Amino acid sequence: MKHTVKEVKLKNGAKGLFIHIPDATVMNFQFLFRAGFRFAKPEVYEVAHLLEHMAFGANARHKNQTEFENDFTQNGAYHNAYTSDNLVCYSAECADFEWERILDLQLLSIAEPKFNETELQAELGNIKSELTGYLNDYMRLLWPELQTRIGEQVLTLQDRLKTLPNITLDDVWAHYKKTHTARNLRFVITGNFTSRTARILELLETAKFAEGLELPFPVDNYNANTPELIQRADASNVSFGFSLVLPRRLESKESDAMSGLNHLLNGTMSSRIFGEARRKGLVYGIFSETQLGQQNASWDFGGEANPETMEKLFAIITRELKKVAEGEISEDEVKANHSYALGRLQMQGQTVAQTGNFYTGRYVNYGEIDDYDRMQERIQAVTKRTMQTIAAEFLEHGKLAFVAVGKKRDKKLIDDLGQKLEKLQTEARTSG
Repeated sequence: MKHTVKEVKLKNGAKGLFIHIPDATVMNFQFLFRAGFRFAKPEVYEVAHLLEHMAFGANARHKNQTEFENDFTQNGAYHNAYTSDNLVCYSAECADFEWERILDLQLLSIAEPKFNETELQAELGNIKSELTGYLNDYMRLLWPELQTRIGEQVLTLQDRLKTLPNITLDDVWAHYKKTHTARNLRFVITGNFTSRTARILELLETAKFAEGLELPFPVDNYNANTPELIQRADASNVSFGFSLVLPRRLESKESDAMSGLNHLLNGTMSSRIFGEARRKGLVYGIFSETQLGQQNASWDFGGEANPETMEKLFAIITRELKKVAEGEISEDEVKANHSYALGRLQMQGQTVAQTGNFYTGRYVNYGEIDDYDRMQERIQAVTKRTMQTIAAEFLEHGKLAFVAVGKKRDKKLIDDLGQKLEKLQTEARTSG
C-alpha cells in the first residue's frame, strides 16, 4: 500500500511513527512499552503478563471488563495484547469512521486503568490455565529452557507458574507505574491521517501517562551449553530446538542475508533441509528463523520428528549448514531467493496492519526506521558472499544450545546429535 512515514516525538517524551495511507479504510494502533517479563522482579515474573490481561478491564470510565468490551467493540473494532521478554504491546484496529473514539478508548484503558482484586484473581486463574496448557505444547516448553541454558535471564514455564501465587495487586500497580510511562512508550499508528494529525497528537499529548524514564533493554552474557533432554513419558516423538547466538546486533544487509538463508534452507518444499527431509519422509515440519535483539542475534532451528529418523535429519542439517558456511550456494539459488522475497514483500503489504508491522520491530528495538521503498534494492543486493559470510560467523562464533523433549530412552540420541552440532562448529572454526 502506498504510504509515507513520519517519526513523532511528543512533549512528554513518548516517540512513535505516523504511517499515512491515503486510501485506508481502517486505522491500526500499536502501543509498546519496555515492560515485558525481563523488567519484572523474578519472584513476581508473571506480573507483566497480568498487565496484558488486565489492560482492557476496569478504568476511569468503565466499571469492569465487560462494560469496556461492550463499548469498545460495538462497531466491530478489535483489540489485543501480548507480552514478550522485553515488551508489552497493546494493539487495536477499527473502521475508519470511528478512529477517534477507538483511539480515545485505547488510551483510556492504558493510561487510566483501575486494577482491582476481582479482575486480578480472575486473570491469575486464566493465566494459570494458559501456562498449564503450554506444558503440553512441547515447542513452547523447550524454548524457555533453551534460553536459560544459553544465558538469558528468563524463567521456564514451570517456574513461571510458581510465581503466580506471589503476585498481589500492589505488585501490579508497582510494575505498571515503573514501566507504563511516556518516555518508555513507543507507538505506531497506521491509517489515513488526512486532516487528523493535529487531533491525534492532541489525544496522545493529553493521555494521562506519567513522564517516567526510558528503561534500557537487558543485556545477557551468552554461553554455550551441553544438550538437554526434557523427559516426558507420553512423548510419542522428539521435539527439538537449537540456537546459535551471536553477541552483537546485525546490520540490515546481514539480516537480509539471513532471511535469504532461512528461505534457502527451510522456506519451501524445495528447500535444502526441509524439502529434502520431507521427500525422504524424515520430518513433517522444521523451521529456521533469525531473531534480532538489541545486543545479539540468534539463528534458531526447531522441529519434531520420530526418534528413528532424527540421525538422518541431523545429517542433512549439519551437511547443509556446512555447505552454506563454505559458500556452496549457486547463483540460481540467489536469484530464486530474490524472486521469492520480492513476491513476499508485495504480498505482506496488502493491509494497514501489515504495513505498520513492517516498521514496528526495528523501530521499537533499534530506534531505526526501515525504508520500504529501498526494500527491493536491499533484497536484490543479497549475494552469495553476504549469505556465506554471516552463516560462517554464526557457526564459528555463535554460542550453541540444544534442547529436546522426548522419552527417557532418547537421552543418548540427543547427546549424540548435540555432539554432531558441536563438531560442525569445531570444523567451521578450524577451516575459518
